[in-house]
Amino acid sequence: MNQVTQIQQPLRVALVGNPNSGKTALFNALTGSRQRVANYAGVTVERKEGSFATPEGRRISLLDLPGTYSLRARSPDEVVTRDTILGTQLGERMPDLLICVLDATNPRLSLRLVLELKRTGRPILLALNMFDIARHRGIDIDVEGLSAALGLPVVTSVAVRRAGTEALLAKLDTLAAAAAPAAAEATHQAWTPPDAAELRELQREADRIMAATVRTPRRPDTLTNRLDAVLLHPVAGLLILLAVLFLMFQAVFSWAEPAMDLIEAAFDALGSATDALLPDAGALGLLRSFLHDGLISGVGSVLVFLPQILILFLFILLLEDFGYMARAAFLMDRIMGGAGLHGRAFIPLLSSFACAIPGIMATRVIDSRRDRLATILVAPLMTCSARIPVYTLIIGAFIPNQAVGEGALGWIGLQGLVMFGLYAAGIASALAMSFVFRRLLWRRTPTEPFMLELPDYKLPRLRNVGLGLWQRAVAFLRRAGTIILAMMIVVWFLASMPPAPEDATDPAIDYSFAAMIGRTVEPIFAPIGFNWQISMALIPGMAAREVAVASLGTVYAVADAEEEPTQLSEALSSRWSLATALAFLAWYVFAPQCVATLGVIRRETNSRAWMCFSFGYMVVLAYVAAFVTYQGARLLGLG
Repeated sequence: MNQVTQIQQPLRVALVGNPNSGKTALFNALTGSRQRVANYAGVTVERKEGSFATPEGRRISLLDLPGTYSLRARSPDEVVTRDTILGTQLGERMPDLLICVLDATNPRLSLRLVLELKRTGRPILLALNMFDIARHRGIDIDVEGLSAALGLPVVTSVAVRRAGTEALLAKLDTLAAAAAPAAAEATHQAWTPPDAAELRELQREADRIMAATVRTPRRPDTLTNRLDAVLLHPVAGLLILLAVLFLMFQAVFSWAEPAMDLIEAAFDALGSATDALLPDAGALGLLRSFLHDGLISGVGSVLVFLPQILILFLFILLLEDFGYMARAAFLMDRIMGGAGLHGRAFIPLLSSFACAIPGIMATRVIDSRRDRLATILVAPLMTCSARIPVYTLIIGAFIPNQAVGEGALGWIGLQGLVMFGLYAAGIASALAMSFVFRRLLWRRTPTEPFMLELPDYKLPRLRNVGLGLWQRAVAFLRRAGTIILAMMIVVWFLASMPPAPEDATDPAIDYSFAAMIGRTVEPIFAPIGFNWQISMALIPGMAAREVAVASLGTVYAVADAEEEPTQLSEALSSRWSLATALAFLAWYVFAPQCVATLGVIRRETNSRAWMCFSFGYMVVLAYVAAFVTYQGARLLGLG
């Protein structure tokens, strides 16, 4: 009976290791799609947990801890890892077993971490990951000798191969049978953080163990070294990075177009079916307006951009898996240093292209609070995926779909070039504002030196990339089904109520609550060329930037309800001047229209004042940029 109970109780296992050790790849290989992503209680550090069963049927609950180089814990990510191992993390049960993942191609730093983990007294299994690559490079590791020197069980693993985790699973069955319940209090009281002298001693011990158990070729000539000779070149490397980013933005338009057309056609068909099923009168007419003008036109105007967002994420995931992200940070260090940013800020800022929220959370890898705060303040200026619906809508409506030249330049589209320019404007504004903050707020604070480990290049695994895309697609659809859907119900109600009087001569929407609200705030936005429809759409757009597009879709769908329905881009091109469209784009380069981002800034800085400061300076920038753009365009005759 006790044996059955023990088998039914999942064994709690935590993966711990250096960044870029293949820890997450191993986590994905073991758990597959059976994983949950959330945040640790009390902090915004991401928490990934999954489950799987061993060959003998034992259930394992696997926790993927944030990467760390030491239990000394200098960044928020490392603090969470240390506290979870010691059993002091809020709301987190202490692991029964630690699996320390070691990069077999570069074991030196990992060995010191293993020695630190031994001092906690917790059961440890050492997994030599990427063992096949190490052997291919001529690195010879004495697995049994390493196990004897460390006094720990050691297994080899290849996380990206189907049978690469068999030895690890077999060892887990053996260790699980003897695993004792974790004693958090005793472990926490017995452990003390290592000081600098102890860390140096541990590193000497790690070097001694490595010299005795690991043999490396004298003159390694690896593909990584040959690629780095080109990709890290101070001139060629920057040109290649610029070309990669330019290709990414071109692909966002050209590759996504067929899928976007299919989604748009599907929503058009759904709207037509709704119109055919429900009459345009009475209570059913109101229901028809709600379904077609509110839900289908509103939510559909945002979902159509899902292919473009997934293409952007695809590039980011491929670059991360390939190992190019760290090289990009290395190349940008001098440029970012001149703007007052730490070199490590590049990866959080690049992550902000997808969404500012994970980008801000990724600043936890920056040790200095000043450097971390500067990165947090400028991360929302990077062009996140939520801006893609706005940019694509305006570019598609006002910028012709044509090539910028002929011959060799014939593949470069004007629309993609404008999109690239908007992304470049976001990058330039982030660097400019960090320079200003550096000079005004932290003039006397020195910048810490930039140290970064460059991982080996690896071919991206389609399974991991597919899983990452799936998770982001689900997150976007969940956002569309909650925040955007709720806001569209509110916007439809405001645009449809109260109904127009019987003797009305103007369109019915002109008598609605939406028109009242829009005209109340319109004088504030009139100098930047925004009409009452735009002014009204900006208010619910505070929930998320995409909501502004959905709001415009609903407002113009209600306005055109008695006429031949048109696409939103056609409605805008017939109602807006080019000056207004350009000012709208300028507003969205800077506008802080995302409540969730402001909330993350509040939690990460632990300060409401910094959140308000971030919101305030971006609103001022957005208004000034839109004003200059609109008035300048009018002077050029584009108004």
